[in-house]
Amino acid sequence: MFKAELIETAARYRSAEDDAGSHLSACPALVLNADYTPLSYYPLSLWPWQTAIKAVFLDRVDIVASYDREVHSPSLDMKIPSVIALRQYVKQSEFPAFTRFNVFLRDKFTCQYCGSGENLTFDHVIPRRLGGKTTWENIITACGTCNMKKGGRTPKQAAMPVQARPIRPTSWQLQQQGKMFPPNYLHETWRDWLYWDIELEA
Repeated sequence: MFKAELIETAARYRSAEDDAGSHLSACPALVLNADYTPLSYYPLSLWPWQTAIKAVFLDRVDIVASYDREVHSPSLDMKIPSVIALRQYVKQSEFPAFTRFNVFLRDKFTCQYCGSGENLTFDHVIPRRLGGKTTWENIITACGTCNMKKGGRTPKQAAMPVQARPIRPTSWQLQQQGKMFPPNYLHETWRDWLYWDIELEA
């Protein structure tokens, strides 16, 4: 078959089984960079099975491991990839984007005043009314209670010391933080490519 036909075939793939308890949507592929490290740990780099199969036919990825599930077309049977690796290396940016989510990840999803993980927001260490800026070095994760308690004061004025000095993290540092927060589901074929010290279910 020509590549264009293979791509079209992939787009028309359907399940071989009518198993209502085992949906294909539950078969994502773990995406590795060309050096066989995950593109992202948190959120974990996953592609839907359709995207993974199309990437295989486009010669953009290599299949590292597969599920036992198969998909079928009129001319081809194929196991669904569970782990794929990009053929071309994707260079990560040295520094991540300055977003609320990345601030939370840097701070391990805990209030930097009391350690709570509930009702999280962010706080200016040096309040804006005192010249504080919205930067990595002046924004921390805080729970709503501590944020209200501190108000427009500095941590010293409020007698609320910050647990860790806020820094601008590198992408590598955030990835290391991400390893501490594994998703609820990890397929056994992902075991060798992830580095969380947890017991995986068979």
